Amino acid sequence: MSDLADKKCIPCEGGIPGFDITEIHKYLKMVDGWEVKADDSEVYFLIKEFKFKNFLESQDFINKVGNIAEKEGHHPDIWFGWGYAKIKIFTHAIKGLHESDFVLAAKIDKIFSV
Repeated sequence: MSDLADKKCIPCEGGIPGFDITEIHKYLKMVDGWEVKADDSEVYFLIKEFKFKNFLESQDFINKVGNIAEKEGHHPDIWFGWGYAKIKIFTHAIKGLHESDFVLAAKIDKIFSV
């Protein structure tokens, strides 16, 4: 969907602000089907649910996501079960969203569409 998938996640150790809502929406247009939500502390995150035919397809997808997360050094929260996987992405160090979150989302979308 975008060239974000060709970028590398940049490790964040804090000290920078998270994207504001305008910047979030700019990047949201570059990924497919991800939602932006905020938790009770008003920390923004990306979330998306993926559907599969069975448990093994879900597990295979999650294993691929795990491999990407390790390679990129950026680790999402993952839930999965029979026929679904749900992924939540944000940068823990800044308690919000930054470009690397959208890069990871684009990389995940790329493996889902294969």
